Amino acid sequence: MRFVTYESPGGGDRAGVVDEGRVCGFEPGLTLLDLLERGDAVRDAERVVASASEVVPLREATLRAPLEPRSVRDCAGFLQHLRNLSATADMPVDDRHLQFPPFYFSNPAAVIGPYDDVPIAPDSTMFDYELEIAAVIGKAGANIPLAQAEEHIAGYLILCDWSARDLQLNEMPLRLGPGKGKDTANTLGPMLVTPDELEPFRAGHAFDLEMTGYVNGELVTRGRWSTIDWGFADMITYVSRGTNLRAGDVIGSGTVETGCLFEHYSIDPRNFRGWLQPGDEVRLVVEQLGELRQRVVEGVKAERLSSGY
Repeated sequence: MRFVTYESPGGGDRAGVVDEGRVCGFEPGLTLLDLLERGDAVRDAERVVASASEVVPLREATLRAPLEPRSVRDCAGFLQHLRNLSATADMPVDDRHLQFPPFYFSNPAAVIGPYDDVPIAPDSTMFDYELEIAAVIGKAGANIPLAQAEEHIAGYLILCDWSARDLQLNEMPLRLGPGKGKDTANTLGPMLVTPDELEPFRAGHAFDLEMTGYVNGELVTRGRWSTIDWGFADMITYVSRGTNLRAGDVIGSGTVETGCLFEHYSIDPRNFRGWLQPGDEVRLVVEQLGELRQRVVEGVKAERLSSGY
C-alpha cells in the first residue's frame, strides 16, 4: 500500500491511498496519523479502495507531507558518508559509530511537503540538502528486541534534512547538537510505502534501491539504500531503549554516500559547485518511494539578540 495526504478538491487536506494511478480518499478529517494509531491502516485502505467517496487522479493531486510526525529522530546509518566528511581533515570516524547508531532529535514542526518551496535558514550562506530514508513507526513499543523491530514499521518515505552548514558549524562545538543549523525544514514524502511493497528488493537489513539527487538537473548524489551500515531494526532497538516509541514517530537513516553538498565540499573543496541559492531546484529520488522536487527560496532575516548575534 502507498498512503498520501493530498489537497482535496472539496477543500482541506485529506488522507488517501494510491491505487492504479488514482488517489482514493479517506473520510474528511481522518489523518494518516489517525490510521496508524488505529492499528489497521492496510485494512482501512482496502475498504477505501473498494468504496472511496472521493477519487482524484494521482497526476493531478497536490501532495502534502504524508503525516505530521509525533517526533523525528535522525540517525547516522551510512558510515561512508561520515568517512567522506572526514576526508580532507584526515580524521578517522569515531569507533563508537560501529557500536551503536547515534542520533539527534529534529523538529517535527518544521516538516514540509514533497513539492513545497524551501526557505533558506535565517542568515545562512551555506544551505544544503541531505538525502535520507525515513521509517515511520506504526506499532508502539519500548525496549524493542532486534528480531521484532521491523514489525513496528508502518512504512518508509524519503526524508530531506535541510541543513544550514554555517550555523551548524558554529553551534556543534558547544556539544548541544545542531540546533538552528537543522531547524528550518525537513521534507517528508511523497508517500508512505508499506514494507511489503519493498520485500522483492530485500538485501540483508535494507533494500537494494538506488538513491539519486539533482540540483538544477545536475546529478550530484548517487547511492544505494543497501549500503547502509545500521539497518532500521538496529535503529529502532537502540532508540527504544528505556523509552516509548509511538505510532507516527519518524526515524531517519542519516545521509546516503554523496547525499549532500557538504560531503562534496569535504572531498574536493577546490572544485566545489557552491551552496544552494534562491531559485535552485533540488530533486531527490529513491526507487519505489518516489521523488521530492523543491525550489529553494529566500529566507527571512534573523532577529537580533541582546548580544547583537
